[in-house]
Amino acid sequence: MAQAGRYICLHPLFPKAFAFLEGFEKGTPDGRVEIEGDRLFAVVQRYQPGSGKLWEAHRTYGDIQMIFEGAEACGVAPTPLLTPIAPYLPEKDIEKFQPPGPAPSLLALRTGEFAVFYPEDAHQPGLPLTGHAGPVLKVVVKFLLG
Repeated sequence: MAQAGRYICLHPLFPKAFAFLEGFEKGTPDGRVEIEGDRLFAVVQRYQPGSGKLWEAHRTYGDIQMIFEGAEACGVAPTPLLTPIAPYLPEKDIEKFQPPGPAPSLLALRTGEFAVFYPEDAHQPGLPLTGHAGPVLKVVVKFLLG
């Protein structure tokens, strides 16, 4: 969160998004948490990182993905370079992709770190990070792009 101030100006909903993350209570149950209706909300997730995760991207919402406990790797690739494996689902705002041909970039996310993903940023979250075992507590803040 130390770098959150650099991102506040990038989107009008970021001040509220980062304020939510700053005040997040680790005891919050998994699931959706309202921040500002459908314009800005969070999804709390607890899971064990693993292989076999699919590549995804969104069109209506961007993501701020922050790790509160544990660590994971996240594949990142430009969406235009990937091939969809199924049609875009507007009701879930998700499109799934085949893995990229060349080795993708891997982003390491550890406790207290976050990443911001826009529609052009396909991502493969929830991968194991070498040297880190154990469950992850992650909060994904979904912000309306339009």
